[in-house]
Amino acid sequence: MKYLLTLFLCSAFLATNIVAQETSETKTPKRIYTTKRLKKVPVIDGSIADEAWNEVEWSTDFTEKNPDEGTAPAYQTMFKVLYDAKYLYIALRAFDEEPEKIQQRLSRRDGFAGDRINVIIDSYHDKRTAFVFTTTAAGVKGEEIVSQNGNNWDESYNPIWYTNAKVDDKGWTAEMKIPFSQLRFGKDKEQIWGFNINRTIFRFQERSLWQRIPNSQAGFISEAGELHGLKDLVAQKQLEIQPFTVLQYDNYPSEAGNPFRTGSDFKLNAGLDAKIGITNDLTLDLTVNPDFGQVEADPGIIALDGFQIFFKEQRPFFVENFNIFDFEFANGSDNLFYSRRIGRNPHRDANLENGEFAQTPQNSTILGAAKFSGKTRDGWSIGVLESVTANEFANIRQIDGSEREEIVEPLSNYFVARAQKDFNERNSFIGGIFTATNRNLNGNFSELHKAAYTAGVDFKHNWKNREYYVEGNAIFSHVLGSTEAITRTQKALRHNFQRIDATHIFVDENKTSLTGTGGRVEVGKNGGGNWRYNGGFIWRSPELELNDVGFLRRTDEMIQYANVNYLWLVPTKVYRNINAGFDQGSVYDFNGNLNNINYELAGEISWINNWWSEAGYSLTTNFYDNFFLRGGPRWQRPDTSSKYIFIGSDNSKLFSFTLGYSNNDSDENIVGRDRFVIRTNYQPSDAFSMSFNIEYENEFDRTQFIPEARGISFNNDARYILGRIQNETLTTTLRLNYSFSPDISLQFYGQPFISRGIFTDFNYVINPVGESIKDRISVYNDTQISFENDRYIIDENRDGTTDYGFENPDFSFVQLQTNLVARWEYIPGSELFLVWSRGSVGNADVTSDLANSVSEQVFEAPANDTFLVKFTYRFAR
Repeated sequence: MKYLLTLFLCSAFLATNIVAQETSETKTPKRIYTTKRLKKVPVIDGSIADEAWNEVEWSTDFTEKNPDEGTAPAYQTMFKVLYDAKYLYIALRAFDEEPEKIQQRLSRRDGFAGDRINVIIDSYHDKRTAFVFTTTAAGVKGEEIVSQNGNNWDESYNPIWYTNAKVDDKGWTAEMKIPFSQLRFGKDKEQIWGFNINRTIFRFQERSLWQRIPNSQAGFISEAGELHGLKDLVAQKQLEIQPFTVLQYDNYPSEAGNPFRTGSDFKLNAGLDAKIGITNDLTLDLTVNPDFGQVEADPGIIALDGFQIFFKEQRPFFVENFNIFDFEFANGSDNLFYSRRIGRNPHRDANLENGEFAQTPQNSTILGAAKFSGKTRDGWSIGVLESVTANEFANIRQIDGSEREEIVEPLSNYFVARAQKDFNERNSFIGGIFTATNRNLNGNFSELHKAAYTAGVDFKHNWKNREYYVEGNAIFSHVLGSTEAITRTQKALRHNFQRIDATHIFVDENKTSLTGTGGRVEVGKNGGGNWRYNGGFIWRSPELELNDVGFLRRTDEMIQYANVNYLWLVPTKVYRNINAGFDQGSVYDFNGNLNNINYELAGEISWINNWWSEAGYSLTTNFYDNFFLRGGPRWQRPDTSSKYIFIGSDNSKLFSFTLGYSNNDSDENIVGRDRFVIRTNYQPSDAFSMSFNIEYENEFDRTQFIPEARGISFNNDARYILGRIQNETLTTTLRLNYSFSPDISLQFYGQPFISRGIFTDFNYVINPVGESIKDRISVYNDTQISFENDRYIIDENRDGTTDYGFENPDFSFVQLQTNLVARWEYIPGSELFLVWSRGSVGNADVTSDLANSVSEQVFEAPANDTFLVKFTYRFAR
């Protein structure tokens, strides 16, 4: 522990006291644009010739942001801003002496392709958050909410507004009409808003800003200019109601004798989404029986380490305004709120007798959900979410033909409350979160927590023109349930209280609750000059438990880390910018064991021709793993090195690509991995684009844990069985996009995925912390192991009698996912979806090569087809 404290103090010292010669930037003066009320209403057709625009003057003099910060852009941009009682109007003129080269790429809404202009409005004027409205030269619209002073851009924001664009002999023009009901602002007689405009000339990969922001300046929203002249605005409370109807037809292979798998099903579904402005700052979102049929399927993945896999949330109701609820407390994906828990697959499968069949729901039904969120003028960011999921039952057809129901998921309530408050001239904030999960178990489901609560506080303070910062958080968790439920939690892989060599944790089968803590503290430099650095400390106590409505991979960790980066920000004839960094970290458990020390050196270069490269090397030493043997003792891994290199071409060209390679290897050749990545994008016309990605990974590990052999013992000693795995994984992803107009599009997504693992050289652990692999394992010889009826039979003492055995762990998992979506936004905010999805999952012959296995799954294996029509209409005031 003394060593850990020393490392942490060194990290903090490093983050605040690196001695380096740095130039102090002079803060750029704030630009001001003063708007006026309009007298005539312009027609939003992309032309700026309307007489209505003559009420105000043009503003121009944009400054290049990238690649050559601080210089004049290739072509200038001008704009005007007007307003009336309900709308903000913006006219834009983007000059270009080569209009035939303007990239008018069509895409779906939020495609952000080709030449474009982003209007950035900080109507709160909190210098941390903003609304961004984007128009491309093709007239495609996009919107984002920006938070964390430019560090988080959320595309889920989907307001009703109006825009159009036209290309002419001087370049291109655009008009915007933005309802005040889609913005949030205070009650001052004259509003002052943060304001900036960003233009991208796609073929040059050039960005220019109305309000200059030097690349060395920390922060983005805080450095915007100001919009003045907005007088006597009356808040327009938002009211939007969006009912939907879904027709769904499923076609799948029938199953003989199964009354629930007849080969086809038809479903009719309906629901309602609503958005109600409680005040101009705060909005109530409601959903009743939500449908997520047009959401893209999750990618295929195999987790050989046994830990839970994090999947990105894609459901619109939960994605929108997620930045308000976000509470990432440590590193990676750990978060107090993981919305995928709401509406999850049932915890249980049906309990069937021979000859019985069951129809089990794939997901828990969300009976209803409400979300109250927003940010007030005085700096309060507030979010409250309440959701209820139904009791779920499996319908079981019994042998005699009668039916019965069996509950597989209890009625559950999920509650999340989040708040943050800005202060100190928006340079600081403090916040908190509380989550609660309550289940109606009714004397059933003794394996589940009856209730789970978490709470946390977070803070951040910036100083010296936001160049330096200190931030952190602390969290608390408390779960309650039966002794069975709490014992199961203690034995879960993320806790591993049953570790036989641990002295600081143990399984207590009488416990009915667990209480844990976690958190992070970090201090560093985030702007100014060429140096960036930080240092910090993370902890997760052994009893920390978040996975009822959060996401937590592992516990019992204390992590110290320190990072140093040097930036070359001024372009030369060779490169645009360079970022080189060195990271150091160490991990301990709560018993004071040092589990690894990691060093990493990495760099990124943006070349002058718009290509880019990145490379890195890392080394992990003193490597121990408390979770590897899944309840067994602490295991010593070999010292391991990793390296990677990626190269990407200019993505402004019709064809662009990324090539990548990474490699892991270890001492004594115990572990090795090669990964190859090819990503391509082709845009043969403005309306059509395609991307094709291939990832191939070939990995071996002489000590891969065998889950099929868990719980084995010999002569009253536990046996932890390992083997040499040769694991190949191939993922190919094809995307095709055709846009008939900014409002009508057709998209195809297809992903075959295969992962094949073949095991040889089975062995068992004899000394988990031995210095050499020969000290740690004993490999079964031919007289000890045999293979019969797809099982391995072990005669460890060679006495001719079977001592134990386990199932063949070889696998070849193949999955196909395709999705074809036609979308028509027939009026702003109202859409018609036509969806066809095709999917299949199977196990291929492990002796077949990957290509043949994929081909069989795509072209020969029976698949499930879903045809869906979804109609929505948004009533808005």
